[in-house]
Amino acid sequence: MSYLSAKLAPKLNAVVDWFIPAGMKQSRDTLQGVRMFLFSHFFGPFLGNTVTLSMLYLGAEADLSWWILFVAVSGFWVYPILLRLTGAYLPLALISIEELLFCIFWGAYQYGGISSPILPWLVTAPLLAFFYLPERSTRIIVTIQIIANLVLFYGMYAVVGFHESVSSDGLVALGLISIFCASVYVSMMALYFASIVYSQGELEQEIRRHKATEQQLRDATGQAQRALLAKSVFLAKMSHELKNPLNAIIGYSELLIEEADETDTQKRKDLTSIEGAGHRLLGLIDNLIELSKLEAGRVEVHARDIDFAAWFEKLAARTAPAIAANGNEWIVQAPATGRIVCDAQLLQRVLEGLLSNAAKYTHNGRVKFSARVRNDAWIMSIADTGVGIPQARMASLFETFGSTEEETASRYGDEAGLGLPLAYRYCQLMGGTLSVESQVGAGTLVTVTLPVQSRSAEEAFAMPAASSPLSPMLSS
Repeated sequence: MSYLSAKLAPKLNAVVDWFIPAGMKQSRDTLQGVRMFLFSHFFGPFLGNTVTLSMLYLGAEADLSWWILFVAVSGFWVYPILLRLTGAYLPLALISIEELLFCIFWGAYQYGGISSPILPWLVTAPLLAFFYLPERSTRIIVTIQIIANLVLFYGMYAVVGFHESVSSDGLVALGLISIFCASVYVSMMALYFASIVYSQGELEQEIRRHKATEQQLRDATGQAQRALLAKSVFLAKMSHELKNPLNAIIGYSELLIEEADETDTQKRKDLTSIEGAGHRLLGLIDNLIELSKLEAGRVEVHARDIDFAAWFEKLAARTAPAIAANGNEWIVQAPATGRIVCDAQLLQRVLEGLLSNAAKYTHNGRVKFSARVRNDAWIMSIADTGVGIPQARMASLFETFGSTEEETASRYGDEAGLGLPLAYRYCQLMGGTLSVESQVGAGTLVTVTLPVQSRSAEEAFAMPAASSPLSPMLSS
């Protein structure tokens, strides 16, 4: 059994499954029945024709009755092809059993009558119904078929009688051959059925193991999510403890700069470096705190109606000096008019961070800042001719704490890799999107799309996170 299950059954199933339509492979019970049906029709005719050929060897003539029996037995090989072409499994199965009953009773009528050695094959009909017709209704139909054929057979015997074309000695020999072939046939069917059940048992055990593993993974994921939430809540609460000492350092450095002798350039330079480092560290802490608040669901969206055109022009004016500091051309295409309902502070933080990147990594080039309305949404674009972003980084551009190996070469993005992820999440929070198109040496186009009517924070946190909307580079 183990050898058949491990070695032969998979190979037999591979051959048998080729004849099974795809729709029948969805149900395990149906697949098992169809496999038994095909297996019986592949190997049954070999054993059946062993009996018919033995008749000739034992003295029967190859007359019309013999040819009818031989063709009827060989006809079972057609059923697998018909099944593949039509998919009519149940009708073919019932017709096949009727053909089997015809072969049995025709052979008995022609060779031996009531004492025919072919009659033992009659036990295979209900067995086949059990093997590949598991439904109760179909088994009832098969029972009616068997009874009807028996009544017809007995009626012919009572009215017409039988003739013996084989001698008594020949009938004994044919009986041994017939019983042997029938036993082999039933045994093969039983072994194949057992191998299928055994394979399904192994499959069910494997499925149970996978389900247990899946449950373990879910439990581990739940624990990790709870730990992440606890970390986020902790960092969000630590804002004052982290920022207060740093604010003191920045404040004292500013006082020391004011009090320093103007002739002591080295001292003023060192103090300025301390102040700049403090501001950079303060910005990093702010980003970490904001990220933790986002993960903990503690960021609030305060949407209000604003004059977007005027707000846009003020933001462009504040950003102009930083853009010009690196010798860049500053192009602004402000909307003539228009309003938006959103959290202006969050939107300002997003656009200021993106504009800061464009100003920082574009030298003696061009930075274009534009906005327009399309389909009830504001589309804000920042296009620069800076160093660009390598394609290898595009897939992980919005991931937090990702690898920054490529940033040294591209010089794009803040050192900790939090600016773009935060901007992306802020846009999602307000019901919008952020997309990036870039090519090394050609520049970068960042597009923020925000609905005219932004959603609340509760609605935002209830929505599933969207995938990063990255697309290939378009010429900027």
